[in-house]
Amino acid sequence: MFELTCCLCVVRGQVVHTLPEGELIWGVAVLADEVFVLRPKGRDDIEVYDAITYRLQRCLTVPNAHGFADMTICTRFRCLYIIDPIAACIHRLKLHGDATRWPVNDKPYGISVNRTLNVLVTCPAVRTIKEFSSHGELLRELTLPDDVINPWHAVQLANDQFIVSHGEADDPIHRVSMISADGRHIVHSHGGQPGSDIGQYNVPRHLAVDCNDFMFVADVNNRRVTLLSPTLDYVGQAVSRDNLKWRPRRLFLDVERRRLYVADNEWKDGVCSAGRVVVFTVQ
Repeated sequence: MFELTCCLCVVRGQVVHTLPEGELIWGVAVLADEVFVLRPKGRDDIEVYDAITYRLQRCLTVPNAHGFADMTICTRFRCLYIIDPIAACIHRLKLHGDATRWPVNDKPYGISVNRTLNVLVTCPAVRTIKEFSSHGELLRELTLPDDVINPWHAVQLANDQFIVSHGEADDPIHRVSMISADGRHIVHSHGGQPGSDIGQYNVPRHLAVDCNDFMFVADVNNRRVTLLSPTLDYVGQAVSRDNLKWRPRRLFLDVERRRLYVADNEWKDGVCSAGRVVVFTVQ
């Protein structure tokens, strides 16, 4: 069993539970006693499981959705934000109420909520982070540095700096970068040329950050989840390929229950064809 001590937590590569296999998974999130899993089914797109027993409780439908790319949750407003890259919009789905949406005007891919409860949307093709209010008002748009190519996911730290994962399969640089609050400068970075050695990535796709700014990185083609320090130093592998059946594409960290949720998707004939969620201990 893998064990790793840092200033906040011990990470053990131990599987707690695996949710059922089915359609590929575009997002996973936890609120209170429920786990939300996003799958493209046309209706009942979001499966809701009990966070203790992992039994399916109910399903939610995202109305007028054309496709999915990512999902996050806002605990204050008790709603889900879901990226629709085909319609180039964000769906805001109340957990027990109405659904609305707003345009992004560029193709979105990654989404997160910052400490001011605004919504951060990452648009890879134009290398931007767009910040929206909780109801879709565009507050600002940040263009990332030139060597941040194909940014997939961005999260904002308490000091207002951003952590961005970037790099597609054919890109020369695959990295996790800390970006200044104005979006103009790289403060720290981890990674470089694509590869499988320690300190390298092969498509770092998605991020999860704990309360002390330690970062979990879904390293898709290396089939692992890497843990980085608040200054982006390598700490270790939180999840190895031995713990996964396919490839990790989405993460969610439940700090309260000390659980890391990993969306493990199958890649077959050039497309994602199936998925499941694997739950790991984080202590």
